[in-house]
Amino acid sequence: MYGSVFWNCWGSLFAFTVTFAIVYQESISPLKIMLTSFFVAIAVFILMFPVRSLIGFILFTPDDEHLNDAIEKDETDGNENLSEEMQSGIENPEEMNNHHSSSKGLQDQNAEEIANVVRAMMEEKDDA
Repeated sequence: MYGSVFWNCWGSLFAFTVTFAIVYQESISPLKIMLTSFFVAIAVFILMFPVRSLIGFILFTPDDEHLNDAIEKDETDGNENLSEEMQSGIENPEEMNNHHSSSKGLQDQNAEEIANVVRAMMEEKDDA
């Protein structure tokens, strides 16, 4: 939870002040003004607890230990899922090799296109 009960007190004091100032402008009895302001202050004091929890949840930054534990857990879960897919997935290893070689060909083609673009840009820079 973010902050302390002191934050709740400040919130209830602010709510009491605003409520008192707004209700005071109406022509009602002073007792009713005070009771209304106190009830609003108590309500805000109680509502500040979930607000502080929400702020604490939003601002929470995990420690490195917790983060490393979560990463290790994901890696072990991923390895188990990968081994299951390998056992039940591709039955023909040639299909797997064809898939890798076709993607490698695309990578080579993209690399050649990128190299040509870079050469053209270098030539334009040298001409200017």
